[in-house]
Amino acid sequence: MRDKKDNATLDLPGFGHAEPMEPEAKRPPPPRARRAALKQVQMELLEPTDTTGLPLWVKDPGLDLTGLPVWAKD
Repeated sequence: MRDKKDNATLDLPGFGHAEPMEPEAKRPPPPRARRAALKQVQMELLEPTDTTGLPLWVKDPGLDLTGLPVWAKD
């Protein structure tokens, strides 16, 4: 649409009012091909774990119960 205050706008051919469009008939999409699901395998971890999946606690003579190093007594 031409602005009345815009003197630089040109009336170009082919830019008139558009005719109303008729909706196209839509076909339902084709059914999707189902893929065979891959079987999932539980991978073994590097360290043995408990039932929660956390690593098992192993007593280390160089560490105390909190995991801090034990200093050698002189």
